[in-house]
Amino acid sequence: MFKNIINNRIIRNLTTQPELSKLTKRKWKSVVGLEVHAQISTESKLFSGSQTAFGAPLNSAVSYFDASIPGTLPVLNRKCVEYGVKTALALKCCLNEISMFDRKHYFYADLPAGYQITQQRSALANNGKITFPVLVPGKKVYYKTARLLQLQLEQDSGKSLHDDILKRSLIDLNRAGLPLIEFVFAPDLETGEEAASLVKELILILRKLKTCSCKMEEGALRVDANISIHQEGDPYGMRTEVKNIGSVRNIAHAITYEINRQLALVTQGNSVTNETRAWDAENKRTISMRDKEVLQDYRFMPEPNLPPLRISMAETSNDGLVSVHQITNELPELPEETRTKLKDTYKLNNETAIILVNEPVLLDYFFSIINSLPAISNKTITNFLINDLLAFCNKANIDLNQCNITENHLKDIFKYLHAEKINLLAAKSLVEIVHNNPDTDIETLIIKHDLEQISDPVAIEELCKKVIEKLPKAVQQYQKGKSKVLYALVGAVAELSNNKANMKSVVTCLEKLLKVK
Repeated sequence: MFKNIINNRIIRNLTTQPELSKLTKRKWKSVVGLEVHAQISTESKLFSGSQTAFGAPLNSAVSYFDASIPGTLPVLNRKCVEYGVKTALALKCCLNEISMFDRKHYFYADLPAGYQITQQRSALANNGKITFPVLVPGKKVYYKTARLLQLQLEQDSGKSLHDDILKRSLIDLNRAGLPLIEFVFAPDLETGEEAASLVKELILILRKLKTCSCKMEEGALRVDANISIHQEGDPYGMRTEVKNIGSVRNIAHAITYEINRQLALVTQGNSVTNETRAWDAENKRTISMRDKEVLQDYRFMPEPNLPPLRISMAETSNDGLVSVHQITNELPELPEETRTKLKDTYKLNNETAIILVNEPVLLDYFFSIINSLPAISNKTITNFLINDLLAFCNKANIDLNQCNITENHLKDIFKYLHAEKINLLAAKSLVEIVHNNPDTDIETLIIKHDLEQISDPVAIEELCKKVIEKLPKAVQQYQKGKSKVLYALVGAVAELSNNKANMKSVVTCLEKLLKVK
């Protein structure tokens, strides 16, 4: 239920693609607003006792109420209200002491009652905000704030299963009645990257609160994007809605594509149609689903079988209402607080702190390693986790959770690195080796793959003498005062030793051997 609210703020230019360069000179602006549906992590549904576990057999998690059997009544799940309040507090919302439930009427086969119970007129909370970092490769990190217009509780509908071979559709009501929090964000965003960053931050918050699993592949988090373009100073243009975008990465792709599609339409003299579109991830394009030229009348009316929802704002309450004060005291450390701690306590730079918080597995590794191995510098740990471990996972196209490298593997690698048994290049090589051999201990892998660092003074001196003999011209230049030539000599020793020589010892040895007497 996107609120068509006019935002008079000037929005910066979005696209810089070459084919749209003429349009950018005309100062076209893009506007993006999001609606997010998050499934609340409770064991039972919003108004019935049916289970919510993903993957249950078809139509096995359906109560009489979920199937809309006459005479059945909704019973509000208290835990859903508590989780809704907790989420609203984390997003700095104004909670409403009294909120109402409404019926939203529309006909669809997977909605057996012919209406959805939601909160349209008086929601659980309003007027929140979320401030989040936007991290785009090759660009400077910046922070963005999006207003949260409304946070409301509502029930989900069932699911239609279409059989193209038999030419028929079947209905699974397992999702019917699942508890949802709907987030209605103002159109404060400008790019696909900003939208993806907002959703990423929301996921981090919800997982920290444990109010939603945010497993998009299971439908626990669904994102709809409302996109329009207009020229600077003009009213907002006609918007399109892209429904049910299935991943954070696809949010950026889908919105960027749709902005460019609309820009291409208007520059060709065509107009944007008010329609609902879907994201085709395989072909990386949006496709039309249905037009929205005729405003649908949902015939909202108060839900007669549910009384007003009341929550307690008092510090002490014995009336059985959900206590806002108690939930406030239970709020965990949120992502931005963690970033601040990383910067203030551990002296990490802003970008490093953002990456660690954005990857909770890396963050857990970081805290575990610094607590177990305090002698290793924070910078060494973060550089390895981000530049080597995370980079390997990205290159292998796997999530960190799918990587076979464990916390203990990492600790062992850092122990051998700190003891100078291996160097950084060997440690980097071990990432892929350990992933492919997770049951073999680190010491065995080091020996098997000949990764031990050469630190023996005699061996180091022999390598240095060979390089000095091989590069007399460089030696002369260094001895005449060109100190930077030393780097070339060190590099030659590294190459000769197959990158296994202890570079600190090599530098010391070369300086000693090349010292002019």
